[in-house]
Amino acid sequence: MPLEIPSDLHPNCVPLAFLLGTWAGAGVGGYPTIESFNFGQEVVFSYTPGKPFLRYESRSWLLDEDGNQVRPLAQESGYWRPQERTEANGTAGTTRTHLEVLLAHPTGISEIWVGEADGAKIELRTDVVARTETAKEYTAGHRLYGLVQGDLLWAFDMAAMGQPMQSHLSAQLKPTA
Repeated sequence: MPLEIPSDLHPNCVPLAFLLGTWAGAGVGGYPTIESFNFGQEVVFSYTPGKPFLRYESRSWLLDEDGNQVRPLAQESGYWRPQERTEANGTAGTTRTHLEVLLAHPTGISEIWVGEADGAKIELRTDVVARTETAKEYTAGHRLYGLVQGDLLWAFDMAAMGQPMQSHLSAQLKPTA
């Protein structure tokens, strides 16, 4: 299905237009300090006409062995800010777009991520992690997003709780509309 780019989408956001909409699916999580688990997730990317950013909302919930929702898990919200400088990457027909992503979590963590979109692949690393006094220790993250056969796949590695950077979450999300 061809991608329709809204006419009022800011030009900086055009390289990220494939993200727009609501995505839902399931994933897996684990870390040395917790038991492995399955989760459901809904992610919404939206825009404000003419503004150079995308709004981002994510919520997830624990799933039981049968795929039923057990309880809410993480939430995060923020803004994806593609920057004007877009460079050819040497591959025919694709460009790299520099990104700044600001995320806030109700657990007392705020993050600034930097990275780039290279066609339908996005790679981000934390530049700044700020925590409140009561937030769990979390020091760094690395995220990959990719559009694969119409699905949004993503993975999140983190360094937290005295552990080095390693796999934490991954999911496969499908467009809902």
